[in-house]
Amino acid sequence: MNFLAHIYLSGNKEQLKIGNFIADSVKGNSYLSFPAEVQKGIILHRAIDYYTDTHPVVKQSTHRLFEKYGHYSAVIVDILYDHFLAANWDSYSNIPLKFYVEDFYRLLKKNHQLLPARVQNFLPYMIKDNWLLNYSSLTGIEKILFQMNNRTKGKSNMQEAVNELKQYYSEFLEEFKLFFEDLILFTGNKLKELDE
Repeated sequence: MNFLAHIYLSGNKEQLKIGNFIADSVKGNSYLSFPAEVQKGIILHRAIDYYTDTHPVVKQSTHRLFEKYGHYSAVIVDILYDHFLAANWDSYSNIPLKFYVEDFYRLLKKNHQLLPARVQNFLPYMIKDNWLLNYSSLTGIEKILFQMNNRTKGKSNMQEAVNELKQYYSEFLEEFKLFFEDLILFTGNKLKELDE
């Protein structure tokens, strides 16, 4: 899953959200230098990633893209699934997405010193272009895929995946819904385990 799902799955705990959000920028055991709740968020993020990568429904979505995008398919599916979460946000939250993401950006600004350098560097761009809100539109997803393709120096052709998203929209949506239901249950159990 991508940023929005990781944040959402952290529930209402602020430090847990921060940990879950920054986890990709924290390598190995260096997570131990963070406050306890942030550590839990990082551990939760890693558990979510592993669960996602090994889930049969996600593999089905990835398989649809694999011939054209190879090992980048999994990254693309993460982004597409965030699109479906954002586009169907009302089914998962009572807080409008616009306000939810504004609150999250405020949380990050307030805890700027906790963020790894990599996150501090991309955060202004994230807020300026409002990545989290823009996941909800096809135009926004296309822009994000274009930026991801630039990061791979054009090797991935990720920006073209918006075509497959349009072509197989209902299939991807059904797969997302099935998977996300499982993921919510998994995350709830993992959070209980982390709190013990």
